[in-house]
Amino acid sequence: MIRKIIRIDEEKCTGCGACARACHEGAIAMVDGKAKLLRDDYCDGMGDCLPQCPAGAISFEQREAAAYDAGAVAANRASAAPPAGCPGTVSRRIRPAAPASAASEADPASALGNWPVQIKLAPVRAPWFDGSELLIAADCTAYAYAGIHSRFMAGRITLVGCPKLDGVDYSEKLTEIVRQNDIRGVTVVRMEVPCCGGLELAVKKAIEAGGRSIPLQVVTITVDGRIKDPAG
Repeated sequence: MIRKIIRIDEEKCTGCGACARACHEGAIAMVDGKAKLLRDDYCDGMGDCLPQCPAGAISFEQREAAAYDAGAVAANRASAAPPAGCPGTVSRRIRPAAPASAASEADPASALGNWPVQIKLAPVRAPWFDGSELLIAADCTAYAYAGIHSRFMAGRITLVGCPKLDGVDYSEKLTEIVRQNDIRGVTVVRMEVPCCGGLELAVKKAIEAGGRSIPLQVVTITVDGRIKDPAG
């Protein structure tokens, strides 16, 4: 029969597992790090998974598919383990354990205020984005610049990524984050290497496409761990 059923775009899927957790029918599972529709007759076509996908990887399509089988779903759920998915991708707000000034030099406090931090895993919409100053940092900056927590992360929501390693254009997802949340300002911290230019460009494109006037600051870190003088 021809009916409405979900379609999962494997290219867009980040493997966060949110859709598998949202599917009441157990129709979706994580296989090799990607969401998969297990069987057509497990999908009721209601789409509870759609709004949970932060990457926009799920849509509806009309195609030849087996009819929804409530009996098969009940039997599968009775025998199956809990839906797969990485618990570490659950969105949460973090209260730093102690201000940086109260920490010792040997064991400084973390200033991280949100989880997850990877751009590919972060939700598009989250309450901790609203009214926030956003830090978008290249992965390597945390290793090159020792003071990144106290100097840049404190008081900001942090997102990190590497366009060269991830092989994606972050601008589309960042545009939706800008468009759907009350972002007050953005700081980009990048390395001086040329490939980091992709991260800076993606943020600039996102702010423009999001249709918002948001203050933007770009800070460049040298490979020996210094903040590069913009003039030199």
